[in-house]
Amino acid sequence: MLQISATQLAELLAGIGRAQAAMVQGLENEMAGVRSGRIVPALQNVAHLRDHPQPTLVDLPVRVLLNSLGRIPPDPANIARDLERLINGAAEAPATAAPAAPAADENLDFSKPA
Repeated sequence: MLQISATQLAELLAGIGRAQAAMVQGLENEMAGVRSGRIVPALQNVAHLRDHPQPTLVDLPVRVLLNSLGRIPPDPANIARDLERLINGAAEAPATAAPAAPAADENLDFSKPA
């Protein structure tokens, strides 16, 4: 049975992101403005950038593509860390982030038991 490591999967995701970015670049070469006018906003919606500051497993490939469209390619080591965090279920925040403050409406959620 094939066993793939988080690093190998991260490199595969980075390569897929590069291939997709090349296709977006080809579209931009044929139809000027399509990248910034239509493709990138649609990808940002699908990536849930505003909803989820930390990527979910579903959002991660789209975020890799968005990073591939930038000037600096995505780092497979960072992708591997995200994969390990998501697959292992660890909900720890990055070391550089401040602790999350409770939401203002958290006390108004009556569906949770007290």
